[in-house]
Amino acid sequence: MAPAVLLSFVIGYFAVLIAISYFTSKNASDNDSFFIANRNSKWYLVAFGMIGTSLSGVTFISVPGKVGAVSGDQFQYFQFVLGNAIGFILIATILLPLYYRMQLTSIYGYIEQRLGFYSYKTAAGIFLISRTIGSAFRLYLVVIVLQRFIFDAYQIPFWLTVLISLVLIWSYTFKGGLKTIIITDTLQTVFLVSSVFLTIYFVCDSLELFIPQAFETVKNSAYSKIFFVEDFISSKFHIGKQLLGGIFVTLAMVGLDQDLMQKNLSCKNIGEAQKNMFTFTGIFVVINIFFLSVGALLYIYAAKNGIAMPTDSAGNLRTDFLFPEIALNHLSLLPGIIFMLGLTAATFATTDSALTALTTSFCVDFLGMDKAENKNKAGAERTRHLVHIGFSIALFLVIVLFNVVNNAAVVSAIFTVASYTYGPLLGLYSFGLFMKKRDLRDKFVPFICLLSPAICYFLNLNSKTLLNGYIFDTELIVINGLLTFAGLCLISKPATKQTRF
Repeated sequence: MAPAVLLSFVIGYFAVLIAISYFTSKNASDNDSFFIANRNSKWYLVAFGMIGTSLSGVTFISVPGKVGAVSGDQFQYFQFVLGNAIGFILIATILLPLYYRMQLTSIYGYIEQRLGFYSYKTAAGIFLISRTIGSAFRLYLVVIVLQRFIFDAYQIPFWLTVLISLVLIWSYTFKGGLKTIIITDTLQTVFLVSSVFLTIYFVCDSLELFIPQAFETVKNSAYSKIFFVEDFISSKFHIGKQLLGGIFVTLAMVGLDQDLMQKNLSCKNIGEAQKNMFTFTGIFVVINIFFLSVGALLYIYAAKNGIAMPTDSAGNLRTDFLFPEIALNHLSLLPGIIFMLGLTAATFATTDSALTALTTSFCVDFLGMDKAENKNKAGAERTRHLVHIGFSIALFLVIVLFNVVNNAAVVSAIFTVASYTYGPLLGLYSFGLFMKKRDLRDKFVPFICLLSPAICYFLNLNSKTLLNGYIFDTELIVINGLLTFAGLCLISKPATKQTRF
């Protein structure tokens, strides 16, 4: 497909988002609107929009690509998704009521009130680092596709493609913040979901299969195995590891993450926020089934048409490129356009949301902009704009660096990093919730939160030797959280009075 055609649709797409930003922020661009959308969001818009935010380009490209990876992934990712669903339910029933009861703008305000100043700053700092890295990874995925299929034709360097992407995101988020994001995420989710279903239709049409026949073909293919129950010790795909990892990664990356929780906190009350989470959970599980089915159909299509697996410039196999390769070079014009719109929507829905959450967390947790004395302080809005620009620059630098060192599928990289960075948040919140009869020596908390990931890294490198051949996967986040929890117990003492939260 001609790069000029794809570029014109991407430009049109962003023109629509910028127009939405203009109208949604026209009469309300203060900090309350930016941070929590004045706590007036409709739960059904939040639920639908969260699909686009949570799935991202990683799910859109990397998950279908991994179905036929040489590591034998097949549909094992769905085990992780089931763990995610359990995690979402736990968030809705345990964490959301706590956040609403405390009327939080930043969820790390709980840590401040329960554990102390240093614990609070540590938790917020962990989020800023974790979300910056995770969001950069997600944006990287769409940028390499834009680079390969559009900007290489114009000899535009990779770093400039990244910069253009971030400038476009900044242009429609810097003023309206969350109030704008709620609307744009809804639109982007429409593009994403439509793209998935239409891609299935077009691939099935090319394979001369009706939809029921296609799902029967997927079911009988070599790619459809879901549950892996063999060899718990040495297989990272075992259902126990995947379910456990899915639950705790979700609790950490969603329930203890300002990004998705910020959307929940913008609902009118806890009842609407919980309806949002339960609805979102059901849609999330179903849509992931379709993403995995797309992956199987793509590999079946590639085998039938003799399409070689894509590689990068160094000759490394890149399953992340399979979906765009087929959609843009082997199907007709319309499927290619639909793919590009779906990919763009998926990834930018995640990045714009994250950029808003990063700005909110820094402004609230480190600059205290939610405090009554600072809300109407002169220059507060200008400071927020500068923070927004600062995190855009940080994302740019991480993406450029990641492009130099990455060889793995991006979905693997994201959850690997999350196991290290989000584990301490699990430990901090667990200690706050379950150890109310102990007081923490707050100043030592940053050291514990650095030591636990370091120990986990050592264990992960040497687990085969130290643990009789055991191989860690996403369940490493549980070990990280437990180590943090144990460390916090060591630096605490019996409380003089019981804490109430």
